[in-house]
Amino acid sequence: MRPHSQQKTNQKPVVIAGAGIGGLSLALTLQQLDVPCLILESVSELKPLGVGINLQPNAVRELFEMGITAEQLDKVGVRTQEWALVGRNGREIYAEPRGEAAGYNWPQYSVHRGQLQMLLHDTLISRGGADSLKLGFKVVSYTNHTEGVSVIAESKSGERLEIEASLLVGADGLHSNVRAQMYPNQPEPHWSGAIMWRGVTMGKTLRTDASFIGLGHHDHRLVVYPISQPDENGLSVMNWIAEITVDTKQGLPTGDWNRKVELEDFLEHFADWDFDWLDVPAMLKGAGDIYEYPMIDRDPVPSWVDGRVVLIGDAAHVMYPVGSNGASQAIVDARELGAAFIAHGVGVEAINAYDQKMCGPISALVLRNRGSGPFGLLREVDERCGGDFEEISDVISQQEMDEFMHNYKSAAGFAMEALNAAPSIIPEGAKV
Repeated sequence: MRPHSQQKTNQKPVVIAGAGIGGLSLALTLQQLDVPCLILESVSELKPLGVGINLQPNAVRELFEMGITAEQLDKVGVRTQEWALVGRNGREIYAEPRGEAAGYNWPQYSVHRGQLQMLLHDTLISRGGADSLKLGFKVVSYTNHTEGVSVIAESKSGERLEIEASLLVGADGLHSNVRAQMYPNQPEPHWSGAIMWRGVTMGKTLRTDASFIGLGHHDHRLVVYPISQPDENGLSVMNWIAEITVDTKQGLPTGDWNRKVELEDFLEHFADWDFDWLDVPAMLKGAGDIYEYPMIDRDPVPSWVDGRVVLIGDAAHVMYPVGSNGASQAIVDARELGAAFIAHGVGVEAINAYDQKMCGPISALVLRNRGSGPFGLLREVDERCGGDFEEISDVISQQEMDEFMHNYKSAAGFAMEALNAAPSIIPEGAKV
């Protein structure tokens, strides 16, 4: 990290639980602001795990302002050109340009999650932040004090670590220990009844060079999009998510929520999805490892703050992935928290200001995503015609669809006109 004044050197660090997208984005932000920080991450080695995620223009803007370049993002993903919905009959329902093609000042990206995580990690280290990351230790508890917070972390071998921090930021995801202490009686994750299977297959891109496509209807659908540039054979890594909704009366599935499965476990649900532009069974059969997990979120909570402890990212607001904005929101959270530090100093006043600004609107977005998010158009079409149509204009007007999408983007914080006109969350050169 850049040299600190003697006062900064002696300052208690902001401890961040978790080195995911949100935690690393916050560490890079604090590095910019000259605020000492320490990430505690449970795994002993970060690896580029995971599959595809999407970064909306509001998050890409923040990555650029952290010093991540377009050239770096181009190496871990592709610039999304189009977002399209296609009915179960294979006919287009809705399509719109995305990112720069839609008039945004910043691109939208579809990226490999693990490669993005490693890019953020490597950037942090390259800027002198090696001492701000400690692997192999998971935050297990905290105790608030008047002037700080005591953080307890443990390794898998049982080694115990106690750190005195100015603040603790819970960026430790869906199964957050920090949130669990903040809300010890919180209910189990909320399950929609949807089960997802995810994998990647080498294949030709569809429609454009970089289209995000949702195919089917609201409770039986497939999402597919590229997350790499084409290779010498013209093939890209195509990320796909197959999804069905089942009866929830038996409750949330138990056991491993991210387990490797065989294609035969779910192929029957998509066996006849063969169109002249996409052979779905062939694409699914071309995948390597396939993972199954339930689509879950958590009920919103009234506050993300407890004394000197604050939540960001999935620890604060894990949401259904229907809006493709979970990672984007974690990045924005990190920047908004940094802005609060600039305005109020690194303390309770700042995290309360962040909480007051963010908790209500983003909690509303969590609930909005339960209603299928932008995929709600598929539900609307299905309810009106059972998915059977020749011309979509006979079912729903273009104006109605455009308004539906605009309302969702506004709620999620990436409506084009508002985003392009908005000032930077963190002014260039700002310090705490």
